[in-house]
Amino acid sequence: MLDKERNSKFNKSTHLPRKRFYRARAHSNPLSDSHFPVSISPSHVDYSVHFPQLFPSLNEGGSTKKIEFADVGCGFGGLLISLSTLFPESLMIGMEIRDKVTEYVKERILALREANPGQYQNVSVVRTNSMKYIPNYFGKGQLSKLFFLFPDPHFKEKNHRRRVISTHLLDEYAYVLGIGGIIYTITDVEELGDWMKDCLEGHPMFEALTEEELEADPVVKLLTSATEEGQKVARNGGQTFQAVYRRVAPSL
Repeated sequence: MLDKERNSKFNKSTHLPRKRFYRARAHSNPLSDSHFPVSISPSHVDYSVHFPQLFPSLNEGGSTKKIEFADVGCGFGGLLISLSTLFPESLMIGMEIRDKVTEYVKERILALREANPGQYQNVSVVRTNSMKYIPNYFGKGQLSKLFFLFPDPHFKEKNHRRRVISTHLLDEYAYVLGIGGIIYTITDVEELGDWMKDCLEGHPMFEALTEEELEADPVVKLLTSATEEGQKVARNGGQTFQAVYRRVAPSL
């Protein structure tokens, strides 16, 4: 009975999980208390759970790699899946606060690993609140890419403190990003796009990429094409507003 119920959640032709069984609210309040396990520190993250082929167990020897990319609010994992094959040597993780969506991404990754032996072993997902716990998962300068794609705009002024990009949160993101690391943001809400750009522009540890650098970066093209939200905006003929910045050392 359980096997039959599980099989009904998967597409018979693609063998991938069906989103309709994992629907959740579009957004979640990041300031509310949620109940899920949280890593005590970056050294306590169990890589064997996330990347079992590379890390056989917590106590056994294996790869010495660390997670390099983090997709905050990863949604259904479209960007992660594209990045996984584009950067097969880099470990990456999605951070999602909604439990059903997190479960979908887990099942999607497992299905892709089974259908494509040797691939998608470098990608995983964790249910967590990045606004509160990102330093619990990554050490100083550990990341080289950090993504915030189509975040909740929190339109009301009283709720702007819930926005995932803010001056004080950029201090934490600067801590986990190595010098030269890139932070990618995109939204279809112009006011939020201006807000995120202003926050980044005003922070001493970030500088904008030039037009030439944006053109040369293959990841930039994925910001709209690889995510479910980006694809929806494109179908509806909507605009997007992106801000892509590099982590720099503050001038003394």
